[in-house]
Amino acid sequence: MKKKLRIAQIAPLVERVPPKKYGGTERVVYHLTEGLVEKGHDVTLFASGDSLTSARLVAPIKEALRLGRKSYSPIIVNMMMLSRVYEKMLREFDIIHSHLEYLTLPYAYKARVPTVLTMHGRLDLGNYRDVLRLYPDMAYVSISDSQRAPVPDINWAKTIYHGYPASCFEFNEHPDDYFLYLGRFSEEKRPEQAIMLARACNIPLKIAAKIDPADQNYFDKKIRSLLDHPLIDYVGEVDDRQKVALLKNAKALLNTIDWPEPFGLVMIEALACGTPVIVRGCGSAPEVITHGKTGFICNSKQDFIDAIHHVDRLSRKTCRTEFERRFSLSEMVGNYEDLYYSLQQQKINNYPLSAPMLKSGVPSFR
Repeated sequence: MKKKLRIAQIAPLVERVPPKKYGGTERVVYHLTEGLVEKGHDVTLFASGDSLTSARLVAPIKEALRLGRKSYSPIIVNMMMLSRVYEKMLREFDIIHSHLEYLTLPYAYKARVPTVLTMHGRLDLGNYRDVLRLYPDMAYVSISDSQRAPVPDINWAKTIYHGYPASCFEFNEHPDDYFLYLGRFSEEKRPEQAIMLARACNIPLKIAAKIDPADQNYFDKKIRSLLDHPLIDYVGEVDDRQKVALLKNAKALLNTIDWPEPFGLVMIEALACGTPVIVRGCGSAPEVITHGKTGFICNSKQDFIDAIHHVDRLSRKTCRTEFERRFSLSEMVGNYEDLYYSLQQQKINNYPLSAPMLKSGVPSFR
């Protein structure tokens, strides 16, 4: 029997764990933490003070940043949290699992306690590749195989897909007649294309999306005027209860993303309700959705139109079964457990394997 581990889970401070409304990473951290506690591990969650958890909660701020009443610098408060973990509480843990990505690297690379770094975002922007290549031997986890493409030459310990408890979602075999766009109003997600497809195919489209401050100008210029149409129902940003109701009653999720999506939680949320996903074939989409079985992978406007017309051919029961088989909470927790124990064994055999792990030299910022 394997020993129970003392695990630190470090969450971003932008959203509460779990989020009150929009928020993918913090939702994953919540379910992973609860799953690890249920399996008997001693888990400490570093997150905002309004977080809900069965683990021990250590909170550097009282409220999450986005919906909180007090203004903080996100980078500074996250760095202060990391300092607390690595400088004051390091001896309390067997494994540190950080979801703060590159901010964690300077703290973790010399630590004698193994750190797991789950990369939640896209890796092809700015100098991300340069930073990660400075620390090539850390234990990086990708959330899809496609996410690794921009930085293939670092230590990818494992790809672990996100997972949910099946009880979070209600399966519905008899949906209403509307399609759904769910996510953010941002240029890379192409919500305007979902709207134009709804008009072209004469289908009702419900839109549940948040507007980040950085995307406000895009929304005002490209989206706002498109919402004034009888086929379009904009319901705003939604909480978990509203989201499940929208997903389970939708004929299909219309996911018009046009960027290298690292994973796309909304896709497995749809499948959990039995709702097929119509998605552009980029990023993780071909890994998550099985074309002609749990949705349609599209590469052109005509592909999307054909998929909309043929979505009734797909089995909603098959969508739910695929979710239960590939994206369950137990699958995700078990994969992380295996990785934790593997790193523990490496520690026994002189982890880290190379010390220091920092690559010599300075990246070129051209």
